[in-house]
Amino acid sequence: MASTRRIFLRNAGLAMVGIGSAPIWLQRALNAADAPAQRKKILVAIFQRGAADGLNIVVPHGESRYYEMRPTIAIPRPSANIAKEDAAIDLDGMFGLHPSLAPLKPIFDARQLAIVHAVGSPDPTRSHFDAQDYMESGTPGLKATADGWLNRALPLETGHISPVRAISMGATLPRSMRGGNNAIAVENINNFQVKDNGAAKILQSLYSGSTDQVLNGTGRETFDAVALLQSIQKTPYQPTTGANYPRGRFGDSMRQIAQLIKSNVGVEVAFADIGSWDHHVNEVGQKASQGPLANILSEFGGGLAAFYADLGDRMSDVVVVTMSEFGRTARENGNRGTDHGHANVMFVMGGDIKGGKVYGDWPGLAQEKLYEERDLNLTTDFRDVLGELVVGQLGNRSLRTVFPGYQTQKFRGVLRSS
Repeated sequence: MASTRRIFLRNAGLAMVGIGSAPIWLQRALNAADAPAQRKKILVAIFQRGAADGLNIVVPHGESRYYEMRPTIAIPRPSANIAKEDAAIDLDGMFGLHPSLAPLKPIFDARQLAIVHAVGSPDPTRSHFDAQDYMESGTPGLKATADGWLNRALPLETGHISPVRAISMGATLPRSMRGGNNAIAVENINNFQVKDNGAAKILQSLYSGSTDQVLNGTGRETFDAVALLQSIQKTPYQPTTGANYPRGRFGDSMRQIAQLIKSNVGVEVAFADIGSWDHHVNEVGQKASQGPLANILSEFGGGLAAFYADLGDRMSDVVVVTMSEFGRTARENGNRGTDHGHANVMFVMGGDIKGGKVYGDWPGLAQEKLYEERDLNLTTDFRDVLGELVVGQLGNRSLRTVFPGYQTQKFRGVLRSS
């Protein structure tokens, strides 16, 4: 009851947005917000909602079976006879990036981008809703979990805790960030303000005067978060030269996360998502550089590359991990698309990443190796990837708490400090 009430009150507080100056009772918090916070390691989680097609994102161009199963939508092999913008970008002779992910190749070559293939949730569901819920809760197959893995991953802190310690870009708090630790959802930093009106004053009085610890604490955290975010609005944000964020919600989210990190306001975990991956029909255009998949990958890859360029040396403190609820069928369907599948691909990017490599045990696409004779088989549990980052990046070694019920951790070694 307390947890539900806490989330409700926090969301109610964040709903008080508009244009206006900070009330007098916020000035102390604003002054405190100007004090620089100690730099910490940061984990940024990106969710690709809709089940991304890992086989056309990181292409197994060295396996002929891939081309047999996808006669019209396979991404062509790297070849001198095919324009670069229409062929896979070779990584290691076996795998290649979709051509729309060209901005990520220099990061891979700099060994700060690692890829894990044939990875995902072991639960067999093909329901978007259930699969996303299981992945964000960190408990595949178990619907009773009340909180999310990213909230539980926050290490125990004493003393002052930043009100923007855990922040999500969006209108509502995602499943993965809900729980007992403080977390907020922000749709746009520049619009995140408390209007100096009667309602705000009444709520502030209600919060500060209440003997209910949950009510009082939630109100204080809400207004502190507003004050802190207002403090970084004083100077318009200008990304580092060469950091060209794509237009759209995802690019805006990555730019604002970069702004928060560079402002040293105490962010430890951040979350953003990007949709439009459910490509049942016409996934690929007449060329690999055309069509819905190419378009969304341009936005996705461009956002990650701009974030990397924008942070520069600060990437030594940051790890970005991407995930999607499940993959797509190994075979294309009759509509030049793919249907709901099983294993997928994850990207891990950061200064402390042992990149330049595709990790995971590749099961192959032979008929007898497919999951239920139709999908890429799973050889790495997504919790192995996330668990390694929780331990090595966030310093939280209580993995049985972060991923309850998961006993067989098998880290892939993508992090130098793990």
